[in-house]
Amino acid sequence: MNRLILAISVSLFLISCNQAEKTDKKTDKMDKQKNEVTNTTSIKDTTPKVTGIGGIFFYTDNPDETKEWYTKNLGIEINDWGSSSFEFRNINRPDEINSLQWKPFASGDEYFSPSKKDFMINYQVQNIEGLVNKLREDGVTILDSIETYDFGKFVHIMDQDGNKIELWEPASE
Repeated sequence: MNRLILAISVSLFLISCNQAEKTDKKTDKMDKQKNEVTNTTSIKDTTPKVTGIGGIFFYTDNPDETKEWYTKNLGIEINDWGSSSFEFRNINRPDEINSLQWKPFASGDEYFSPSKKDFMINYQVQNIEGLVNKLREDGVTILDSIETYDFGKFVHIMDQDGNKIELWEPASE
């Protein structure tokens, strides 16, 4: 009887070791696949394109009152630049924190010119130089040259509907 119990115990032990080995191999394979995906996504994509919204700007008759209203009623805090910064994480690179700027401008402010619209959107982009070259090839109106500041590079274009668009490539860290 003891030999039977010993034989069953040894058999169960060997079966469990075999299962553990299969699980380890499966886990190793999954880890390898995960690393391959991570490695391919960690290669910096330099395709000239929009990667997000960098800012939303609009006209108002009284920017100070508008800011106060949004602060009082919606809790939007105004920063030293006179705008509000909304931070968010890049879904493809979760360690990367991005910022969206929200700001009301005085009606008729020349910053939106030559657009006659009441708003302007800032798009966050990558490879701004490549994007401007592509836009130029596509016949898009480029309003100015790329300007570089501490917080990134900017250029302005017009879309087919007469909307001025600001393109912004954040400064590399």
